[in-house]
Amino acid sequence: MPNLQLFFFSARMLRRDARGGELRLLAAALAVAVAALTAVGFFADRVRQALDRESHQLLGADLLLTADHPWPAELAADARARGLQVVETRTFPSMVTRAAGDDLRAQLAEIKAVETGYPLRGTLRTAPALNVADAPARGVPAAGTIWIDERLASALAARVGDPVVVGRASLRVAAVLTLEPDRGINFFSVAPRLLMNLDDLPATGLLQVGSRVGYRLLLAGDQQVVQRFQREIEPRLARGERIEDPQNGRPEIRVALERAQKFLGLSALLTVVLAAVAVALAARRYVQRHLDPCAVMRCLGATQGLLLRLYLGQFAVLGVLAAALGCGLGYLAHFALYAWLAQLLATPLPSPGLLPAVQGVVVGLVLLFGFAVPPLLQLKKVSTLRVLRRELGSPRGALLGGYVIGFLALAGLMFWVAGEVELGAWVVGGFSVALLVFAGIARLAVRLAAAARGGGRSGNGGQAGIGWRYGLASLERRASASVVQIVALSLGLMALLLLTAIRGDLLDAWRRAVPPEAPNRFVINIQPEQVAPVRAALTAQGLSPELAPMVRGRLTRINGVEVSAASYSDDRAQRLIDREFNLSMRAGLPEGNRLSAGRWFSSADLAGDGDDGAASVEDGLAKTLGLGVGDRIEFVVAGEAIRLRVVGLRKVNWDTMRANFFVLTPPVVLDGYPASWITSFYLAPEKADFVNRLIGEFPNLTVIDVAAILRQLQSIMDQVARAVQFIFLFTLAAGVIVLYAALASAAEERRYELAVMRALGARREQLRRALLAEFAAIGALSGLIASLGAIAVGQFLARQVFRFEVAIDPWLPPAAILCGALLVTGAGWFAAARLLQAAPLEALRGGSA
Repeated sequence: MPNLQLFFFSARMLRRDARGGELRLLAAALAVAVAALTAVGFFADRVRQALDRESHQLLGADLLLTADHPWPAELAADARARGLQVVETRTFPSMVTRAAGDDLRAQLAEIKAVETGYPLRGTLRTAPALNVADAPARGVPAAGTIWIDERLASALAARVGDPVVVGRASLRVAAVLTLEPDRGINFFSVAPRLLMNLDDLPATGLLQVGSRVGYRLLLAGDQQVVQRFQREIEPRLARGERIEDPQNGRPEIRVALERAQKFLGLSALLTVVLAAVAVALAARRYVQRHLDPCAVMRCLGATQGLLLRLYLGQFAVLGVLAAALGCGLGYLAHFALYAWLAQLLATPLPSPGLLPAVQGVVVGLVLLFGFAVPPLLQLKKVSTLRVLRRELGSPRGALLGGYVIGFLALAGLMFWVAGEVELGAWVVGGFSVALLVFAGIARLAVRLAAAARGGGRSGNGGQAGIGWRYGLASLERRASASVVQIVALSLGLMALLLLTAIRGDLLDAWRRAVPPEAPNRFVINIQPEQVAPVRAALTAQGLSPELAPMVRGRLTRINGVEVSAASYSDDRAQRLIDREFNLSMRAGLPEGNRLSAGRWFSSADLAGDGDDGAASVEDGLAKTLGLGVGDRIEFVVAGEAIRLRVVGLRKVNWDTMRANFFVLTPPVVLDGYPASWITSFYLAPEKADFVNRLIGEFPNLTVIDVAAILRQLQSIMDQVARAVQFIFLFTLAAGVIVLYAALASAAEERRYELAVMRALGARREQLRRALLAEFAAIGALSGLIASLGAIAVGQFLARQVFRFEVAIDPWLPPAAILCGALLVTGAGWFAAARLLQAAPLEALRGGSA
């Protein structure tokens, strides 16, 4: 048969077979799996395109040099001598205020001081007032003026023309800043933005000892000149200095995108796993229904190869159509992710490309042929004798060996989404262990339910009791199918429970773990001459704060060996080594700290005896950097090397919300080095205006409202959780499809059993109760297993990850059991209602397939 003729014949067969339920279920499973993956893919593709296409704008330049200290003036001069444009910016947090007296308003802001010419790439946009259309800005804020973003304008109730106090300077609001091309993602900048002219910075007096300032040089010009300049200075970069170009620019955004895509993609993989089960079940039922037609075609001269090509062509057409439908659903669904996550981005997103759709089609076809082809291979082996002897049944092939291909394809898909071998191995292992554990629990639950069926007797003639016992007995008779259904539904329900009830329990437990009057305000940038007056101002409010000194130092050597970010493979260790530490001094062990190894400072340590000073290191930092008692560490402070000996490790209770430090030394070690001071305290809501008065008296101080930051982080977490919940809705839909597929795979068997029961006198109402009892049992067991799994995962996260106790909600299992029973009963009854409509004689004549 020619290929084109074979294709049209396969298409006609597909149109005819689509009336049967198996292909519809198979197509639905594929569409749901592809929709879950492409919804994530389309959104990630839009963000990635924004990074790639607008990489220069996201940097604000062709090349960006960032450091935690000022760049040498010679570097900028060298760049200008090469014909490059150079602009300098400085970024730091500080408090700003508006008005005075009782009307005083203070707000923590992220201040960026810029030179004329900023940005070198991209465009600033401003508006003349809040909620007014914006337009491209001309230049930067003029000297004596500032631009503030919408959040800061709302927090200060400031309008264009109002004066705002920034440090010791009063600057006038000239515009509302609506777009800053190189700002990136909002949740990396907790505070709202204030843009000012770099020439006004000295007048503010904000840059003091201990101030955390980001120094940036933006360069633009001829591409070859920029690349040559980059190659020359890269070998000369010192600690705390970094270069970003359009290829590696905004690493925090790229890393966040990569991690978010992996997390959402792995969440969608649960849908793919359940869809694979549904595909296998639906394909198995399809093969059972087509044994007779294949036997007839064999009698008419069809070869095994022709039959195989015919059905493979039919499934290929089905796979492409189902994958296309899934891509369409995924495209629509990605707008929900966009609604929840795009507001975290400060750059417009372009339309998605076709790559996610191509990937979705490939995933759909891999899923289809990995799990549908093994049973399909049986069709070519059907015997011609089946036309006369239907009791020959299905041909026995190496189904398990065939499914190995599907399992390997699924594992490969997991590695692909994970993006790295180690994470992929954990994902594959985790999925396998979870499936085995859930299957074992489900099998035990089915056996116990079947054993308990004798308790379902009723006083009204035994009608309800018969239906209940028969329904529970059906679970045991079809144990394998029951276990598959329960496991699939349990995984989907557990995923949703983790993101709803358990997430809420964890957040509530964390809030309870924090003492009721734990400090909710941190004050930083306190200068040495301000310590006494600030302490007096706090004491006058009835507060008893502890002011602690901070000395900034960079860790350079461990046991005499020079260390850098390249010395570690762990991301956190690299970040810690690359930054400056806040060192502090203590004579006694601080509250909320306890020794985990070694000792506290001795009298000799406090006196400064010995060549090396003593140091106490936080236990978590020691594990990350591989430090232990007796190790020698070296910090560079204000250009001088300070050698310390680790005499003890501390466990720090960070939930106290006090000012704690990774590294502590005796006062004698750091005395005389440049220091700023920090304090924390609890401020009752009715005294919130004290912050305004404190900033009015000490304009250089920065007050961090911990509660406001936590509220913003909570809002971000809620948005992300809603996005993941949305992905898990596909998982639950796949679980329901598995239920339908399992019912369809045993439809003939059920129809025959029900016909026999009706021929023996059972009434339709009794059989209806039996089916409802079976569905209710499947749903209830799924809800119970899902709730127990969610509680177990929640307890593990609370105790091993977050380190606090979380109470077990006793109402979660009953609620999950009820919801699971209602969901499965409704879905299962809709799927099996036609079984009771068939006439007993017709079913008995057809026999049991």
